[in-house]
Amino acid sequence: MKKVLVTGGAGFLGSHLCERLVERGDDVLCVDNFFTGSKRNVDHLIDRHNFEIMRHDVTFPLYVEVEQIFNLACPASPVHYQHDPVQTTKTSVHGAINMLGLAKRVKARILQASTSEVYGDPSIHPQTEDYWGNVNPIGIRSCYDEGKRCAETLFFDYYRQHQLQIKVARIFNTYGPRMHPNDGRVVSNFIVQALRGDDITIYGTGQQTRSFCYVDDLIEAFLRLMDTPQDITGPINLGNPGEFTMLELAEKVIHFTGSRSKLVFQPLPQDDPRQRQPDITLARQTLQWEPKVALEDGLKETIAYFKKIING
Repeated sequence: MKKVLVTGGAGFLGSHLCERLVERGDDVLCVDNFFTGSKRNVDHLIDRHNFEIMRHDVTFPLYVEVEQIFNLACPASPVHYQHDPVQTTKTSVHGAINMLGLAKRVKARILQASTSEVYGDPSIHPQTEDYWGNVNPIGIRSCYDEGKRCAETLFFDYYRQHQLQIKVARIFNTYGPRMHPNDGRVVSNFIVQALRGDDITIYGTGQQTRSFCYVDDLIEAFLRLMDTPQDITGPINLGNPGEFTMLELAEKVIHFTGSRSKLVFQPLPQDDPRQRQPDITLARQTLQWEPKVALEDGLKETIAYFKKIING
C-alpha cells in the first residue's frame, strides 16, 4: 500500500484515478479547490478507510507525507481556463513548483498531467513527443497552453538539478462519465445539446479533427507510467489515435441519443487546432498500452451518465 496524493482529485480525471487507487488498496489523499471539481464525483469514496479529501489550492504550498504524487490540478476546458486566465497560469506554474517542492522534500515520485495543447495548432500530423509545437504565446488559449509548457520545463529542470523521479504524460482529448456538463468541451457539449433537443453547435466547417480516449483507458496508462523504471520520464503521449471530424462525432451522438437536434455552424474560435491526433508508438513500446474502448462504446456510457445528470 502506497501513500498517494492526487491534486485535482475531485475533477473528471482525478476522481476516476482516485477510484482506481482506492480499489487497489493505496492510501489516497484527494486534494481539490473545487473550482471545477465536485465532491459528488468522489462521494462514493468518502467512507472508504483508505481515502481522504482535503480542500486546498495548489498555488499554495502543501505539507503532507506521501510516496507518489499525481499532479492533475488545473481547469482543462477553454470555458473554465479562460474564465480566470491569470489564475490558470498560476495553477500550472505555481502548482508545479509547489508539488515539485513537496516531492523533493519527501522524495516522492511525481507525475505531471500535461496536455496535447503543448503542441498548439500542430504543423505535423500525427503529433510525436519530439515535436516542439506551434503555440501562440499571447492568445486566449495561452494561459493553459503556455502554463502547461512551463510546467513541463520545471519538471525536467527538477529532474536534472535535483534528480527527482518525474513522469510527464501528454493527455489528448479524454471523455467519459463525470465530465462537467458545462465545460464547453465537444463531447459534453454535443451530448448535452442532443439530450435537451437543442441545436448542436459546430464551430467552423466541422472538418477539424480530434482523437477521443475513454477515461478508463487513460487512467490505466497513468498507473502504468507511474510504475515504469526511474529512467523513463516521458513526455509520453496518452490518447486514442482514432481520428474523427466534428461532423462525424455529432452524427454519432445524434444516433446514440435518438435526438432530433439540428446542426448549426458558428465561426471557429481563435487558435482552435485544425487537427489533433497522437502518435502513441512510445506508449505502446514503453507501457505495453493502447486504448481498448471504441468511441461508440464510450459514447454510450457517457450518454447514460449525462441522462442521469439532466433528468436527475
